[in-house]
Amino acid sequence: MLEASNNNELPAIPAKRYFAIGEVSELCGVKPHVLRYWEQEFTQLAPVKRRGNRRYYQRHDVLMIRQIRSLLYEQGYTIGGARAHLQSDGVKEESLRTKQLIHQMIAELEDILVLLN
Repeated sequence: MLEASNNNELPAIPAKRYFAIGEVSELCGVKPHVLRYWEQEFTQLAPVKRRGNRRYYQRHDVLMIRQIRSLLYEQGYTIGGARAHLQSDGVKEESLRTKQLIHQMIAELEDILVLLN
């Protein structure tokens, strides 16, 4: 996700449930209008919207923004390249979860088979 060297440059994320766009801007070193633009470009980034269309970001959103920032500003990805990179990461994670679930189900079925014999 983020390299340790990148984490040192950005402030620590406080233990809060929701963050306003201004707080996220400071935490991630990105201006608010850039955050709003990234919401349109990256489907993984979807803050909660409340009264008056105010955005409230959660911790996972802040981490995603930091990852997007790293891909674009530090690793030199284009918007499209960063989007593809994040989607491939999501596919890999989903594939890993599916494999783990299949192995768990096989183990449970083998236990049932032992009980039946």
